[in-house]
Amino acid sequence: MAAFDQELDASGLNCPLPILRAKKTLAGLESGQVLRIVATDPGSVKDFEAFAKQTGNELLESGEEGGKFVFLIKKA
Repeated sequence: MAAFDQELDASGLNCPLPILRAKKTLAGLESGQVLRIVATDPGSVKDFEAFAKQTGNELLESGEEGGKFVFLIKKA
């Protein structure tokens, strides 16, 4: 896993809450900073891919870790 500036734990939250929390957290970051998101909702995999495309932020990594889904998003 690459380095990140802030982590958001969205475990136990269902769509669209992980995305909404990520959006809010990213708003507080500087351009170029990386947010690591941990989620348990399987739907979040597609959600974060779409979110990155729509917002212009870069999805650096998307994977599974200990039964949870982990995403790294770089703020545009």
